[in-house]
Amino acid sequence: MAASTGIVGATVVTMGILSLPLMIKWKYDKKISTGVICASGTLGQIIPPSIVLVLLADVFQGANEQASAISGNLAPDPVSSIDLFAGAILPGLFLVSLYFAWIYICSRFNPNIFPSNHINSNTDFKSTKILKMIIPPILLIVLVLGSILFGIATPTESASLGALGSILISIKKKNVKLSTFLEASDETLKISSMVFFILIGASLFSLVFRGFGGDLIVENFITEIPGGPAISFMIVMIVIFLLGFFLDFFQIVFVIVPIVGPSLIAMGFDPIWLALMFAINLQTSFLTPPFGFALFYLRGVAPKEIKTSDIYYGVIPFIFLQIFLLIILYRFPSIITWLPKQF
Repeated sequence: MAASTGIVGATVVTMGILSLPLMIKWKYDKKISTGVICASGTLGQIIPPSIVLVLLADVFQGANEQASAISGNLAPDPVSSIDLFAGAILPGLFLVSLYFAWIYICSRFNPNIFPSNHINSNTDFKSTKILKMIIPPILLIVLVLGSILFGIATPTESASLGALGSILISIKKKNVKLSTFLEASDETLKISSMVFFILIGASLFSLVFRGFGGDLIVENFITEIPGGPAISFMIVMIVIFLLGFFLDFFQIVFVIVPIVGPSLIAMGFDPIWLALMFAINLQTSFLTPPFGFALFYLRGVAPKEIKTSDIYYGVIPFIFLQIFLLIILYRFPSIITWLPKQF
């Protein structure tokens, strides 16, 4: 679903409505059930075609040009959404593998977490029925991501292909209603208007901020911090992590990243690597109690027997897994940068 929608809220809410009641019915552990849904839902932050990556590509393109002016070097290679999509594939798969490993370890050491007494041996299991359910979404993912990664379509054009593919799947399943189209159009208009208003406000803020020399103050602060680029990068990551508690990713991407991005790029950090680190950092922030957005999304649709504390405790192991991934990516940046270089 992360690869189909690219939105955290949609994935968490949908899986919370569909999967969580069944997990509770089958006596699964409440903490790990909610943790799995929240953590897997935030994969929409980095799994292509993530909206965050599309916006970061545009912002970092401008940050690249500013960084070349700061450092006095030639303008670096442009940053495209294709580069970020390619760079996110390996970290995304690595993170999913960490989730799998943790769930497997929990099930081995405590089988009561996932009891199997709900299995009905008389159930008429047909693999063809399962394939009919799985193949259409997979084809939709291949259509959207494949058209972007192979240069057939831009992210905007691939979004149109994805919308068309979704409509065709709905028509085939006979789930098409005029009210559904109207509701989808209305929500799309609301989200698009919100993004553009934030973009306009962020652009005005950035112009005023630079006009008063604020960018030079931030640049001097970041570059003159004792400890070199590593400490500067760590401080920026902590600030973005804390801001993720209170601000939506649109505001952080359009307001905060253009301020700190050019200075970090001028210090020698790869813009593709930096953009992915910011995205994963925000993913971790949106999962962290008590203000994580994913937690509120799930709390809004979770059954009454699920306590807020269950959700908070459930996500803690996955937060540490994401922090572990950030450490690995910092130590081995080629995990991000290798695949974009192949295109």
